[in-house]
Amino acid sequence: MTRVRDILNEKAIKGVFSISPTATVTEALTMLGEHNVGALVAMDEGMPVGIISERDLLRKAIRSGLCELEDKKVADVMTRNVIIGLPEDEVSYVASIMIRNEVRHLPIIQNKEIVGLVSIGDVVYSQISDEKFENRMLHDYIEGKYPG
Repeated sequence: MTRVRDILNEKAIKGVFSISPTATVTEALTMLGEHNVGALVAMDEGMPVGIISERDLLRKAIRSGLCELEDKKVADVMTRNVIIGLPEDEVSYVASIMIRNEVRHLPIIQNKEIVGLVSIGDVVYSQISDEKFENRMLHDYIEGKYPG
C-alpha cells in the first residue's frame, strides 16, 4: 500500500513553495510561473494559513475582473481552510479527503513543519501505478511465471 511519503520521494519538484498572505497577487502569479507549480502555501509565522492556486486566481478574476485582481493581496484570494495530510497517510485515504473536500493541493505536515505538497495529479498517478503493478503481478501469477 502506497503512502504519501512514497509520492513525496518520487516527485520531481522537492519541497514546497510558499508566499506571505500580504504578498500581492502579481507576486503569486510570478512565483507560480517561475516554479511551474499550480499552488503556493500561504505561510504566516511558519504556519500554513491558506493556499493560493491557479484555480483561486482564475475564479477571482472571473468574478471581479483582471484589473481588480492586480491590487489584491494573497490573503484576499487564497483558500483559507487548509486541509493537511501526513507522510504516513495511505494514498487512497488522501484521495478520498481531497475529493470530499474538493481540494486539488494538500500540504503534508510532519513535526509541525510542511514537508511537501501533494496534488490530485500526484495521487491519481500513484494509484494508477499501483494498479498497473498489481495487475502485472496477478497476470504473471496466472501465467505460472512464479515457481510453485
